[in-house]
Amino acid sequence: MSHIYVDADACPVKAEVYRVAARHALRVTLVANASMQIPRNQDVRVQVVSGNFDAADDWIVEHVARDDIVVTADIPLAARCLARGAAVVSPTGKPYTEDNIGDALATRELLADARAYGVTTGPPPFDKRDRSRFLQQLEQTIQNIRRRSR
Repeated sequence: MSHIYVDADACPVKAEVYRVAARHALRVTLVANASMQIPRNQDVRVQVVSGNFDAADDWIVEHVARDDIVVTADIPLAARCLARGAAVVSPTGKPYTEDNIGDALATRELLADARAYGVTTGPPPFDKRDRSRFLQQLEQTIQNIRRRSR
């Protein structure tokens, strides 16, 4: 069965991941630059990586497999995980797929260029609707993987 990997340092939906993973008896690995508290009596662990810029991303890509799920807002990491056959969901509930990752990468580059010219960019504040969309998308992703695996 699938394993959920969380790019955890700035992830606002860790508690939601724990709840959904417990309901489906899925393992969770939080990958972070520092240790963090995790729930007891669940199959959740923390993988602490060095402080190198891409250390967490590299660790996730090295361990993720087909039909695993990755939770991240990092678009280049999402692309790398999709290439390994994983499903990817952003904390706001946006699923990254082979069909939309190219546009997401291009948009990211455009925004980086805009920031270089002094334009203020960034995501809107995280809110309850984002949390709700995330829960719905994570559940749907798990169900889709289970249907494919039968």
